[in-house]
This record gives sequence, C-alpha cells and structure tokens, in this order.
Amino acid sequence: MSHYTTLISASDLLAMEARHQTVLLIDVSFDLADTEAGERAHAAGHIPGAHYLHLDRDLSGDKQAADGHFRGRHPLPSREGFAARMAELGLTPGRQVVAYDAQGGMYAARLWWMLRWIGHAEVAVLDGGAAAWTAAGGTLSQTASTAPTAAALSLRDSLALSLDADALAASLGKLRLVDARAGERFRGDVEPLDRRAGHIPGASNRFFRDNLQPDGRFKSAEQLRAEWLPLLAPYAPAEVVHQCGSGVTACHNLLAMEHAGLAGSRLYPGSWSEWSADPARPVALGGA
Repeated sequence: MSHYTTLISASDLLAMEARHQTVLLIDVSFDLADTEAGERAHAAGHIPGAHYLHLDRDLSGDKQAADGHFRGRHPLPSREGFAARMAELGLTPGRQVVAYDAQGGMYAARLWWMLRWIGHAEVAVLDGGAAAWTAAGGTLSQTASTAPTAAALSLRDSLALSLDADALAASLGKLRLVDARAGERFRGDVEPLDRRAGHIPGASNRFFRDNLQPDGRFKSAEQLRAEWLPLLAPYAPAEVVHQCGSGVTACHNLLAMEHAGLAGSRLYPGSWSEWSADPARPVALGGA
C-alpha cells in the first residue's frame, strides 16, 4: 500500500476510501479572529470519519515558559503530550493521516509538520481542502466521529527540524530566513497581532499563499521548485529556516519546499510573536 507524505488529491483520497484503507482524517479548520469558528464548521459538515483538532487546544502548548519568557502565540506542546492526543484519535505506526482545512492548508500544514516532528512520516495535506473533496464528488457528514480505544504511541526520531530564538539569533547572516507573513506585515506597514511591527533582520519574505493556485490547490512541484530556488540561493535547503507570525503558516512554506523536493529546512516555532516580544531583539522595517 502506497503512502502519501506531502499532498494528496481529493480523487486519490476518494480512491483510498473506496478501497476501505484505514485513513485517519483530521479537520483543523480555524479562524484566528473567531477561534471557535472551525469547530462549528466541522459540526455543520465534515468529511465522513474526520476528527477535529483545535489550533489552540490541541496543536499548541503553554505560552509562558517555566522561566517566565513568552514563547509566542502558538508555541509547540510537548512531543509526549501531542503523541498521546494523536493516540486518542487512533494513530498507530504506519497509519496514513490526511489533514485538511478550509483555509488553503495553512492549519493542515501545521499538523503535517507536527506529526513529522513526533516521527510519523505517513501524513499528507488534502490538496484544496474540503472544497476539493466536495468538487470531486465527496460528501460531507454531520455525524460526530468516534475514536477507538487509545493505544500507546511511542515517540520516534523526529523527521522535522527546528531551532529556538537564541540559536536563530546566533545564526543570523549564516542562513536563509524565510518569513511566511503577508508583505504588509513583513514590512511593518501594519501589525494587527503582535507587539512590534517589522521582521527579523535579514529575513526574506515569501507569503505562504504564493504556494497556491487561484483554486486553493498547491502549485505543481515543478513550479514550486522554480519559484523557491532563486529565493533560497545561494543556500541549500538545510541552511533555510522558516518563520511567520506564530509558527503556523511557516509550515505551509516547509510543506511547499518538501513537495518540491527541497527537503531539510527548519522551523522557528516561536516566530515573530516570540521574537518581537523581547525588546532586546533587533527589528527591521521595510523591504520587499
């Protein structure tokens, strides 16, 4: 049985369902302005069998570290806690997971990265989300999905790399830092969410939505590769670090690079929300 590790089309997911393959479907639709909107939309209609995970409750940890410093708006939970949560939904080694949302994959990519972070390779984002599913002939359900009795899920070596703020600060100028936020936030023209406007000095801007076609599906691997390589040069993928506002949409750029065959880059989970909260850290304004 083949597995999907970056993207899966709606037609391929329908084919897997028709073959009764045991796919673990996770809806992570979310709205930063209305944090319960995704869960309401899930209850109103979701891909049959899908479970719901909430960005704040399930995919994020404590905002304050033990030493009192602010870790960002959506810091990572513990690997052990997240693995236990996934085990509650029926995740077992080798089981195919498909993550989706209604926001172009911005939250599904976060789940994709986090599952790789706990060592689970068999995870893909539904290309085009629920809209692509219904367009391909899939139906939606209002029936709440039930999970089997949770089994222990052992952590495996991480397949996703990250670094913290101090490590990033020590590496500035020695790597390619890519900011996934919209241009106006990157430049510091506006800042609706975080304490200071601007960006981390030396960062380049690649708005995550530039990975998508007008219909909300990802561009082809070939097109993504052609767009990403000039941005990264002269750095190799392993010398690239991704960040955004709070470590969520940066995962979209990581997924795009992985799908384009440019594997090995890292995530700065705290991203701009953590960086900008420390007045001792430098800030840059303007740029592309």
